[in-house]
Amino acid sequence: MRAMKHQLTLTPGAIDEPALIAARQMSAGMGAAVYFSGVVRGSEEDQTISAIEYTAFAQMVERQFHLIFDQIEKRWPIESLRIVHRLGVVKVNEPSLWLEVVAPHRGEAFAAGQFLIDEMKRTVPIWKKPLP
Repeated sequence: MRAMKHQLTLTPGAIDEPALIAARQMSAGMGAAVYFSGVVRGSEEDQTISAIEYTAFAQMVERQFHLIFDQIEKRWPIESLRIVHRLGVVKVNEPSLWLEVVAPHRGEAFAAGQFLIDEMKRTVPIWKKPLP
């Protein structure tokens, strides 16, 4: 398999899921496209909130994501991985994170997506501040 394609987008703008899905590219040998949308909940640590403000150290975010992408490429036969993370204020019920994993089979796609999210939460310097 050739090198995994990956795309990372950090944006203050809304995540346009239909446009992202429409832009998907996958080869004939791929049988799974797994999408995940992380949506802001209305509470954080038992407190009602209206939004979350996300801030990041962009250069370090990119570096950490590329380290995660390298790990994924070594573990699973992923054709492509796209991730979009919002920065700034994201209101309740709006997506703050969107990701897509394209792979030959669903198990690989789900596993890689779960790994990416777990590692992102563990190592990527994106901070969130709940807003009342």
